[in-house]
Amino acid sequence: MSKRIPLAERKSPWRAVIDLARRAYPGFVFGGPVAPDILPVFHFHEVTREQLEPCLNYICNNGYRTVTAGDVARFVREGISPGDRAVALTFDDAWASAWTVATPLLLKYNVQAVLFVAPGRVPEDDILRTTINDPDGAPPDADRSAIPFCTWPELRAMQSAGCWDIQSHSYAHAMVFCHRACEGFVTPEYRPHLHEAPNVGKPTKPYFLSARDLGAPLHAVRSRMSDALRYDDAEARQACTEIALAGGGPAFFERPDWTASLRRAMRKLKGRTETPAERDAAIREDLAGARETLNAKLRTHTVRHLCFPWTIAGAAAEAIAAEVGYESAYADALGALHAPRRGGHPYRLMRLKHKFIYNLPGKNRRSMWNLVTK
Repeated sequence: MSKRIPLAERKSPWRAVIDLARRAYPGFVFGGPVAPDILPVFHFHEVTREQLEPCLNYICNNGYRTVTAGDVARFVREGISPGDRAVALTFDDAWASAWTVATPLLLKYNVQAVLFVAPGRVPEDDILRTTINDPDGAPPDADRSAIPFCTWPELRAMQSAGCWDIQSHSYAHAMVFCHRACEGFVTPEYRPHLHEAPNVGKPTKPYFLSARDLGAPLHAVRSRMSDALRYDDAEARQACTEIALAGGGPAFFERPDWTASLRRAMRKLKGRTETPAERDAAIREDLAGARETLNAKLRTHTVRHLCFPWTIAGAAAEAIAAEVGYESAYADALGALHAPRRGGHPYRLMRLKHKFIYNLPGKNRRSMWNLVTK
């Protein structure tokens, strides 16, 4: 499967080698100063207090100030510096811990952060969970709960608190099938990561395959924001899931010939690969829908910046992001500098993992070995 996925879109040890060979890490990572033509941006996903608070301590104790996505964009596009010792903290996905853990800590340290939200992933639950500041504390392991992402009431409270700059992470944060070859089927053991399950729904009405879709064929996947053309075979999916259901659901997969039964059904049907125009229309619907939904739900007009899921963006998605009104976007470029640069590409901004915060100049600074340690 991985042979069909470009290296730039894969998790590979070669990525770090290429980055080092091309000097993709800013000089401060290796003990130098922060160059005046860059603005360090760091990213988090799920967080715990034990992980996040030391990072905020380090930033504040060493006199750094945090800035918004708009500040970063103005620095890149217009050369307007937000001032000395400016850094940006970004959080992807709006995991529940952004509310239960990060919000109280950002307020405690008087720090701002950017939260990239995929509205198609936001639960409809109308709840406001407790946080680490409450007497009962935060719900345990909220990021692995039945409601793993921040709810709309939580997001509105986070925005009102003034410590979050909420921006777009696309609408669906979707993977799509990209090749007709069948790589397997949904079995009772199928438990992909929330963001790895393929989307077989519409761009702004996503339906992600899960263990409830027993028998559904699986194919190689790539990000919806890549240049891949989506392959889909709804008829084969329906035929295979009906066979699995008629065969007893989970019990069907105990039969020695279950794979052959499903493959025989697929041979009678032909899927379809979308055209480049259809791909572009789907990306446009997703990216425009993300801005519109976030602005409407949060009652604001400030969503103007984007982080592509997995920081993967094809040439089409990059152009469409600008077309639908985003002023900047975070996207990977193999071997490019992991920091926004004055005069750089506003739709190919890159970041560093949060562990590199400790490489910033200051008291208790850590060494370059962060590159090879967790």
